[in-house]
Amino acid sequence: MAARAGVDVAEGGGNTVDAAIAAAMTAMVTEPGMVSLSAGGYVTLSVPGEEPVTADGGVEMPGRDRPKSWFGGGVQDVRSGYGGGMTMTVGHGSVATPGALAALALVHSQSGRRVWSELLQPAVQAVRIGFPLGRSARHYLEFVHDSAFGWQPDSHAALHDPSGQLLGPDVLIRIPALVDSLEMLASHGVEAFYSGPLADLIVADMDANRGLLGARDMAEYQAVLRPALSSEHGRWQLATNPAPAVGGVTLTAMLALMAGRPLGGWTVQDVAHLVAVQQAVLSYRVNHFEAAPDRVAAARALLAMVDRRDLAAMSSPSTAHVSVAGDDGVACAITVSAGYGSGVMTPGTGIWQNNCLGEPELNRNGLHSLPPGTRLLSNMAPSVATRGDGAVLAIGSPGADRISTALAQVLAGHMHGGRSLEQAIADPRAHVRVNANEIQVDVEEDLVVGALGMPVREFPAQSMYFGGVGAAWWEPDSGLHAAADPRRAGATGISAP
Repeated sequence: MAARAGVDVAEGGGNTVDAAIAAAMTAMVTEPGMVSLSAGGYVTLSVPGEEPVTADGGVEMPGRDRPKSWFGGGVQDVRSGYGGGMTMTVGHGSVATPGALAALALVHSQSGRRVWSELLQPAVQAVRIGFPLGRSARHYLEFVHDSAFGWQPDSHAALHDPSGQLLGPDVLIRIPALVDSLEMLASHGVEAFYSGPLADLIVADMDANRGLLGARDMAEYQAVLRPALSSEHGRWQLATNPAPAVGGVTLTAMLALMAGRPLGGWTVQDVAHLVAVQQAVLSYRVNHFEAAPDRVAAARALLAMVDRRDLAAMSSPSTAHVSVAGDDGVACAITVSAGYGSGVMTPGTGIWQNNCLGEPELNRNGLHSLPPGTRLLSNMAPSVATRGDGAVLAIGSPGADRISTALAQVLAGHMHGGRSLEQAIADPRAHVRVNANEIQVDVEEDLVVGALGMPVREFPAQSMYFGGVGAAWWEPDSGLHAAADPRRAGATGISAP
């Protein structure tokens, strides 16, 4: 549905940015459990003749107008078997100040062509008619539909049949209140969400349930336009999400340290080097970056070590993505995430709220430890790339802390190894999991690995756990192309000229 929304807007006279926004908005309301309108998000945009930029709509720590006694509360921990087993923190106290809508509106005001209300019509129609659970959303919800999304009445009713079972794959989900919310956003803009009637409903529900998100947090939120983080890789110039987010910095460091590997397909030696690079960069990230008071300075320090190829110094560890490229040379990549989901559907809105305060990897100092107004960490790394012959690429992935490792492997396979993007996306993946007390390598079962000197955990081939890379690109000799990851039932669409 999201891909079709983008194509329809493009064929109706919209530009690359319009198509990307329409696709993202549709994904945000038709992939429950994966993402929602309360997401955080980032948009990286490349326009010929201009420096690439990233619109930062990352989530913030709320609580500006809450008593200290509320901090540390309003949450519950639930256990899930997703990804081999994890503990999720849900509830009103897990909801961060959302920013994705503000980022989309900012990019639209700068570079959109069609009016805002037109871009939301595909999402409105999809929700009005009803939509089935997609394969990826259903797979995730099979683990968490009851524990995380079943404890609150509105959320439970939207996803379950009268017997309490998760809705079947052929049953359409219908949420009338969400139609009303989308129509309000279409007619009144995102101000309705941040300071208007939708904000009033969200804050009232938070007031009643010890949620930290308050009226000041919503009203004072601002998306920020930042210069993208740029780097050269072979013939390509890559631009991605800069600090204070961590995803783009991590991706840039890994690609540089791959040092031109692989030279074709992934050999055992290439995989060993890949694992060493991931271990070094992710160890630095966990030990020095994530809890740093100045993440911009920490990013500079990491990239300086990358320039020195200093691996030893570093080793001292739910989401949706849209990529759109146009034959006008514009590339736009959007990644949005609502975390693993708080299970809160604000009454009267049909909007599920994020649980970004409850994601341990985004809150290394503990629950509610940041000052209100602070941007949380983000793994998201929507990226665009250009080549000297005029080719442009937009690429990104969902997948929490697997985003940067998935993108690094795909881009290394394509930019260094000469793999087609379709091949590079389908290639089996590895991800080094760095925790406080252990390092483990997660691999898809069809990846050939040698002795790595650390525990290895196998996942099925093309496992959803390893992200869902999506790419759109334009080649001067062959035109527009798109590729989607089979791991998450991604879809592509190309508009007629």
